[in-house]
Amino acid sequence: MPLEIDIPGFGYLKLFHLVSDFNGTLALDGRLLPGVRERIFKVSALLEVHVVTADTFGLAAKELQGLPVDLFVLRHGDERSAKAHFVASLDGGAVILGNGSNDLSMMEKGMLSIAVLGKEGLYLPLITKAHVLVSGPVEALELLLRPDRLKATLRS
Repeated sequence: MPLEIDIPGFGYLKLFHLVSDFNGTLALDGRLLPGVRERIFKVSALLEVHVVTADTFGLAAKELQGLPVDLFVLRHGDERSAKAHFVASLDGGAVILGNGSNDLSMMEKGMLSIAVLGKEGLYLPLITKAHVLVSGPVEALELLLRPDRLKATLRS
């Protein structure tokens, strides 16, 4: 089940995992944003989906209940390092979704990194680590469901 995308000038991507932050990326104030649930179901047919979060609002498990995702709630402390270590431990290429400071290091580990600019904002240095910047999680997930959009954005 890898998602394989050949992007001229960018490279060949063989992706097995989607690793996403939760708050600010898939959710606002701890609640999944509209359209995310449906797209996670669709993306899970292509990739193994992992949500790695400090769970600021304590709602991630409830909001993700019933979805085909592996949830990893991090202890408060060095979330940036823990997220990077999680991505590095995966077997196979990963797509990374994030928006915050603690997502910076995991963005560097991804084969494809997508920064999500939502209502919570975006940690500005994240832009330098991302391959693509999108206006929300639905747009990020749609890039994986419609890989020709990635080709149009990333090809040279």
